[in-house]
Formats: sequence, C-alpha cells, structure tokens
Amino acid sequence: MLFIANGKLYPMAENMPEVIEGGYVAVKDGKIWKIGAGSSYEEFCREYNRTRQEKETDLYVDAGGAWVLPGLIEAHCHMGITEEKKGTEGDDCNETVDPITPQLRAIDAINSMDAAFDDAVRSGITSAMIGPGSSNVVGGQFAFVKTKGRRIDDLIVLAPAAMKAAFGENPKVNYGGQGRSPSTRMAIAAMLRKELFLAQAYRKRKERGGEGFEPDFQYEAWLPVLEGRIPLKAHVHRVDDIFTAIRIAKEFGLRMTLDHCSEGHLIADEIRESGFPAIVGPDLASRNKIEVQNTAFKTAGILYAHGVKLAITTDHPVSLIASLPLCAGLAVKSGLPLMAGLRAITIHAAQICSVSERVGSLEAGKDADLAIFDGNPMEVFTRTLMTVIDGKIVYRSDGF
Repeated sequence: MLFIANGKLYPMAENMPEVIEGGYVAVKDGKIWKIGAGSSYEEFCREYNRTRQEKETDLYVDAGGAWVLPGLIEAHCHMGITEEKKGTEGDDCNETVDPITPQLRAIDAINSMDAAFDDAVRSGITSAMIGPGSSNVVGGQFAFVKTKGRRIDDLIVLAPAAMKAAFGENPKVNYGGQGRSPSTRMAIAAMLRKELFLAQAYRKRKERGGEGFEPDFQYEAWLPVLEGRIPLKAHVHRVDDIFTAIRIAKEFGLRMTLDHCSEGHLIADEIRESGFPAIVGPDLASRNKIEVQNTAFKTAGILYAHGVKLAITTDHPVSLIASLPLCAGLAVKSGLPLMAGLRAITIHAAQICSVSERVGSLEAGKDADLAIFDGNPMEVFTRTLMTVIDGKIVYRSDGF
C-alpha cells in the first residue's frame, strides 16, 4: 500500500468537497483504495486491520500540506508521434498522400521513448489523448494512453478513442498545393459526408451479413464512431468551420469534440446549444496562420460561462506538453474560474475523452494516477513534487 498523508486534496469528484485539508489517499494494487480527511497512518491501519506483515511493505509519504490532485490530463496532442528534435525521421503525424485515412492507428506510430513523455511525467501529467494531425480530411484513430512506460501496448487506456477529422486551412493547403482535392472548404465537407455515407452503407451491409459480405478495413474503422462508442475529433478553428462540423455531426448523429475551437468565444451560445464539448488551445502559440488570428486565452472562460464543458490542450508540440497547467492558468487569468481551470485538465478532460471511469478524479476504485505539487500547479513557480501512475511513484523531486 502507498499511503499519502497530510495533503491538501483536490478530489475533482462531484460527490466530494472541492478541497480536503489534511487529507490522505491510500493506494492498493494500482487503484485508489480510500480517500478522506484527518486520518494518520497508524489510525488508518488500526481502522482497516492492517497486519504487521502488510505494514512492512507499505510506503508512507508525508505531503506536508502540498496540493494533491488527480494526475493531469492532456486531451489532444501529438506527443511521441511527432517526436522532438528528430525532424522528418521522427514525424509520423500526417499521411499526406491520401485525404481520407480512417484506418490509420496512432498506436502504430507513438514512440513512448520520446523525451516529451518524461516532460509530461515531471509536470504531473499522467495521461494523454494522442493521435494523427490535421493535414487530412480524415486522419485516423486517436488513443488515450498513460505517460510512463516503454511499450505503448502497456500504456493504452482506450484505443481507438476518437476519429480525427480536420476542417479548414490545413487540408486545403496540403492538397490544394498538390493540385488535388480538397482545395476548398466545400470539398472538405463533401469528402467527409461521402465517407460517412459510405461507412453507413457498409455498416448496413455488415449487419445484413450473408455469404457475399466482404469486410473492408477502411470502413471497419468507422464502426465505433457510427455506433456512438467514440467521438469524431474535429479540428476546427474558425467560426464557419465549427458550424460545418456541427452540421455534419448532427446530420449523421455522431458524438463529437470541437478541438482548438479558437473562435468559439464568438459563438458560445451556439456551441452550448449543439451539446458538443470543446478542447481549447493551443493559446500559448503564435497566430501563424489566418484561421487562428482570433486565438485568445479568454475563449475558455467565455465558453465556460455559457455552459460549455471544456478541456485545455497544448496540442504538443505546438506548445510544449509541460506547459499544460500553465495554459490552464493563463485561461484562469483571462476569466476562467480557478476550479474550472483545474477541472479542464483533470475530470472534465477525462469526461470529454470518455475515460472518466478510470482517471480524472481521486475516487475509490479509480486508477491511482495522482500528482503532488508544492502549490497551485497553474502557477508558474509551482514545482511537481511527485507523480504516481497506476500506484507506482514514477517521479519524485529531489528532497521530497
């Protein structure tokens, strides 16, 4: 058992207080076993009849009043699939020879030995949604993974976790520059509609079955989306692209997340009415293309005030993964409430990524992913003191 005592706990759970002063977290077999206030290690052991033999294998950590949160969550990034400092050799983010590639799987390209994974762990980030980029109309399947380990297969929480689709500038520039379609927003929408239409027809043929049915690898990838098990992950910046994504998702009855949502603050009421959540960012980046000219840290706060569920993203490597809590802090500085900022990188990110039954809050039965900070993690001088993933201490700062 790992027993963390004397923490300032931020459980991020709906049925618990926002803050538990002098709290403890007991971890057993990789899961959160108990969480509460005021109990010392010896009192806890007496209450739960810990034997001498069990106590000999326990690990005790005194948080000393430090902040204890669920492990932070990056809801949209390309960590390990666009590796740092490796140029073309380490870039597997976009298959830019075919605008429709739903069959691609992020897990086949994520290199968990990328230095960004260590940066994530040292920042208290314990899991991330990772997938293809936005050069294609349909880019392929995202995966939700833990951030510590050598073999990607051992890190998977959910795969596939989402299907990437991109609207606007990136597919236009990539394929229009090759003299191919799509070179307009109309073509992007038309190609996605056609793909979804064909996928629906394939699903009906498969349901009917019969001797002549032949599985199709490309359309098999769409079944989790059409069945509502995973969302369409829509790369959208501009207002018109956001509306097009909403229009198509409604036409086909799809779940969807609005990723980046850079001009979402201009149409906050309409986004709320759509019912789709937003993954906002990267705001800690230059406005290096036309469609991000209205990017601002205020977007998250305005969307939240209008009732939109949201997460914050770095879009690593556009902004570095370690800046995730800082990005949330800058959103708080620009109007997002403090607790909403913390939820945007913990429980709300988990809910949007469809993994909240395992991560995102400190609750009994969930994965023992947590981080200890010497203050508010959204403040620039705050240090990560310890990171725990699946009940194992994977990072501990010097002197703690």
